[in-house]
Amino acid sequence: MKWYKKDQHFLIDKRVISRIIEYAELTGSDSVLEIGAGHGNLTKELSAKAGRVVAIEVDAELAASIPRLENIDLIVGDALKTEFPNFNKVVSNLPYSISSPVTFKLLEHDFELGILMYQLEFAKRMVAMPGTKDYGRLSIAVQYYADVKILEVVPPAAFSTPPEVMSAIIRMTPRPPPYNVKDKKFFMKFITAAFSQRRKKLRNAILNNANLLGIEDMDSALEKLPAEFLDRRAETIAPDELAELADTLLEEKVK
Repeated sequence: MKWYKKDQHFLIDKRVISRIIEYAELTGSDSVLEIGAGHGNLTKELSAKAGRVVAIEVDAELAASIPRLENIDLIVGDALKTEFPNFNKVVSNLPYSISSPVTFKLLEHDFELGILMYQLEFAKRMVAMPGTKDYGRLSIAVQYYADVKILEVVPPAAFSTPPEVMSAIIRMTPRPPPYNVKDKKFFMKFITAAFSQRRKKLRNAILNNANLLGIEDMDSALEKLPAEFLDRRAETIAPDELAELADTLLEEKVK
């Protein structure tokens, strides 16, 4: 069995495909990126509404089954290694095993709208708010770059080789960050550290990840942070508050 047959679940429910097309609000001026095109079930419908579709499929055998229509540009390759062409919308039933890296690769690009299929549990983490069990690094990192919303939950029966989990269609709308950070890479490392031990208070989570943050005297650095935050769990702290904490620690790092 080829790896893609284990990893990618092909969307076959025409009603779900139709709703995805509606969510994308496509016009003839749209250039759409599709990642994990599979047999082209979604690709064909995208091509009927959009001006141009760039379909990426890693498996040549699958790619050969995608119709060769005039406005479909087919790329046979790994989406994580392929340079994305210009696009203003991305509409995809993503291979679930690459959900996180492909999402952050997409967010490095300038586009208007994404309509994307994920595992439901992953989607819940993307949209989670502070104080909920799903809130964490993924929530903060995605929401730093975009507004995200679950549009609908999709059952396993909508797919060929049904997944063992529920899926969800997400709307992703990139926008300017709602708060500023002095160093994005350091901020992402900081939230990784903060959520690495969810049951521990922030103080201990940070202390246990001093090497990740590159701060030699972490005890001294923590004295600069407000005690009321250090005695809380990261899951109870809002993203902009975590950003302020990260910026303060960064100042200690660069001294």
